[in-house]
Amino acid sequence: MKFNKWTLTLAGAGVVSLASVVQAEEAQMSQVLTAVSSTQLSGYVDTSAIWKFGTGNANLPGRAFDGVGKLDGFNLNVASVTIEKPLSEDQWAAGYTIQMLLGPDAVGYNPSWGGSPLVQTGGGDFGLKQAYVALRTPIGSGIDWKVGTFNTIIGYESFESYLNPNYSRSFGWQLEPTQHTGLLGTYKAGDAVSFSAGIADTWAAGINRRSPRAESAKAYMASITITAPESWGFLKGSAWYAGVVNGFSGNAKNTTSAYVGGSIATPVEGLSIGGALDYRFNGNNTGNIPAASPSNWAYAVAGYVSFQATEKLKLNARADFTQGSDGTFFDSGGPGVDDQNSLGSLTLTADYALWANVISRMEFRWDRNLGGDTPYGALVTGPQTSGPGVNENALTLAANLIYKF
Repeated sequence: MKFNKWTLTLAGAGVVSLASVVQAEEAQMSQVLTAVSSTQLSGYVDTSAIWKFGTGNANLPGRAFDGVGKLDGFNLNVASVTIEKPLSEDQWAAGYTIQMLLGPDAVGYNPSWGGSPLVQTGGGDFGLKQAYVALRTPIGSGIDWKVGTFNTIIGYESFESYLNPNYSRSFGWQLEPTQHTGLLGTYKAGDAVSFSAGIADTWAAGINRRSPRAESAKAYMASITITAPESWGFLKGSAWYAGVVNGFSGNAKNTTSAYVGGSIATPVEGLSIGGALDYRFNGNNTGNIPAASPSNWAYAVAGYVSFQATEKLKLNARADFTQGSDGTFFDSGGPGVDDQNSLGSLTLTADYALWANVISRMEFRWDRNLGGDTPYGALVTGPQTSGPGVNENALTLAANLIYKF
């Protein structure tokens, strides 16, 4: 072991002994190794290729991450790296999670906010999706806490597309919050039921974002999860969820999101079904909202069917419908027009495991406007130019490859 000159000088003067120095450094190294050994590194790289049938790619309302800017070509969607120390079984356990996003899908996901007046200070192809301290307090069976920036507690689908039955996200995903900065507590009451409740700065994404209305204005959230244990027979593994989030999202009124959903295993081996309902009150709309409109609203309902056909092949289908006030997904008309947005879609996904640690799937999706509008596509004169939609339908074919580590 090498010693610095100051240590050798002190040892020569009899102030310290080299043996004690060695023991101290070994103890310190042991603590470092113990901390590092409990740290986990994981992540994924998500890529795709998407083709839209027909001409005009400027408008594809209701689609998140796989629409305009990615059509008719190859794409890097996002890469994610997570460094985590999970909570142990100790009564006073502590840990942390840091999840970073790199790539186009990180843009605008959760930029930092700061300054006065409050402005967006981050963005680009980097996002800090989660960064929180995890703690446990031994109250009852134990309350697990997250303090920092964490994922929202509602929704059937996830930002991580490999966790979803389909590659493309549902309409409901677009109506939900994505992440919050605050405090969240989760309590598990028995084997089947758990509760979560928390307080955060805002409903909307943005690390350290604040509501401009008052210092005391905060977002509030709560959810319940029921997971079927093995004692429930063929239903084991089924799960049902309900939750609500209320807070500032950048509009004139507080936004409220209510969600119920779940999945059910069936007696047919490999077959499961699911469903989700999202309802959003007073959310931000993108278009012209007549002054006479008292509020903005939108809801989405989706049904899911998954079948594990073989050890490697899984087939997933989703039927999706959404309706909302004008501007939720597109403008139905000019100023003063208060028409509703009504969209439907059918998505078919085949997931075949060709390589270890790789999600490989193909997906066909049919989107259709159900309200008499033509929001899809764009006017094309020679080279493609942006313009109003001209089609009632949009058909896309996608390939998705994700490596998980």
